[in-house]
Amino acid sequence: MKNSVRKIEGFGNYQILLTDRGTFFGYNMLVNDMTNFPIMARTGYPVCFDATHSIQLPTSMGNISGGQREFIPFLVRAAVACGINALFMEVHDDPSNALSDANTVLDIRYLENILNQAKVVHETRLSILDKYGEDNVHV
Repeated sequence: MKNSVRKIEGFGNYQILLTDRGTFFGYNMLVNDMTNFPIMARTGYPVCFDATHSIQLPTSMGNISGGQREFIPFLVRAAVACGINALFMEVHDDPSNALSDANTVLDIRYLENILNQAKVVHETRLSILDKYGEDNVHV
């Protein structure tokens, strides 16, 4: 992302938020590489995790994408533990009737619980960093 950041900066824009939303890996699913978060953070810009796009199963339902929303809490906790600065989730009060991404939007009734879990993981991460420092192992 450093080259993308440089290009954006080259146009005078320094309001940048880098986002990971999964990478197409084959097997009709998106995959998140959690090493992306500390790597993108090295650019000096905040890093966001798009939890609902990350559970998408592109074209798994023929002409539309499916999704596995049951994995949203797991991915959110992992991304927060890796030090993200922002979290993005598409939320709907009636996912099956959502006009867009009906198979991947999060039902709003689960939002508070997931955000509470994210907060606990974030606070735990900060406590660990405060006690032990950043774990930058160089081989």
